[in-house]
Amino acid sequence: MLADYAVCLEGSRGRRHPEPKHAYRNDFQRDRDRVVHARAFRRLDSKTQVFTRRYSDHFRNRLTHTLEVAQISRTVAAQLGLNVDLVEALALVHDIGHPPFGHAGEKALDTAMREHGYFFDHNLHALRIVEDFEIRYAAFRGLNLTFEVREGIIKHSRDYRVEQFPELEEYLLDKKPPLEAQLIDLADEVAYDTADLDDGYEARLLSLEAIRAGVPVFERYYRDVEQIYPDAIEKLKFNEAVKRMLDGMVSDLIRNTGKRIEESRIRSLDDIRNCPHRLASFSSGVEKERRETKKFLFANLYFTPVLEPEKDDAERITRELFNFWMEQPESLPQSYQEKARQEPLPRVVCDYIAGMTDNFIYDQWEKYCRGK
Repeated sequence: MLADYAVCLEGSRGRRHPEPKHAYRNDFQRDRDRVVHARAFRRLDSKTQVFTRRYSDHFRNRLTHTLEVAQISRTVAAQLGLNVDLVEALALVHDIGHPPFGHAGEKALDTAMREHGYFFDHNLHALRIVEDFEIRYAAFRGLNLTFEVREGIIKHSRDYRVEQFPELEEYLLDKKPPLEAQLIDLADEVAYDTADLDDGYEARLLSLEAIRAGVPVFERYYRDVEQIYPDAIEKLKFNEAVKRMLDGMVSDLIRNTGKRIEESRIRSLDDIRNCPHRLASFSSGVEKERRETKKFLFANLYFTPVLEPEKDDAERITRELFNFWMEQPESLPQSYQEKARQEPLPRVVCDYIAGMTDNFIYDQWEKYCRGK
């Protein structure tokens, strides 16, 4: 049973190109399946989350991270009476616009684009992917996803103003997104805060002592685990503490969001959209713990000197390839040369690079830029 404020299928604004109903899958389930079968989704398996595969292939990549976000999101949605099918589709598509090399690649692409008066935004790029780049159907370009999934791609993690992005006007930028979209960004936070502690520890870049000293919420759970499993090996105690940390964040998100729904007297989806603020959130105490964890990860993992060579290489490779194709667009694949006759060249080069996997961008750099 859906809550009165959930997105119901019957109220969907539908697809850009009308299609007949499927015999046994609803429209949000079909959207989920279309995302899973998209080439851009498969490429997430070879895109960096934190660690590039040159460092190790044991850790999360964009695809495994996406699956973890989907699992967390489904759990939260079910407890709040939200549309789980819509939530799953949004979780699976939420990172589809990320370029190779994680945040280093995104930073390099954005910097390169700004030199030509443009910018790179992975949410907007994701919309371009599902609306235009994926070619799978004879009747239309893109995946022809429902309005609600396209809206969630744009609005799940930030608010856009129509004055700055008039091309997005159809996505109700003056209103808040449904809770199904709001919770994706928070599930994302839960997933990568806990996963990055795990991968950092596994990579021996974060010691147990440093984590216990720098992440108070982890230390609290670790002390509990030591009481329950005093003879367990360190790794298993660590696993138990991270598991409890994740569960604590998810449980708080469910409780606090439910509380805010009640306090705001939310009775319908329109109430959600017209609310002056987002309703999905952690409590103040857990939000403080989240910020402490994030601060620790930035100081001790994301900007650790050990990973700097990888990030420097990623930014250099991305920048050099971008500049090469700007100077020699005739070296682009034929389809992108044709696009460049209709769209600005920086945007076309950016689109091409953003769709690459880590492995492919290395190959392209070796082919065109090494030794030059």
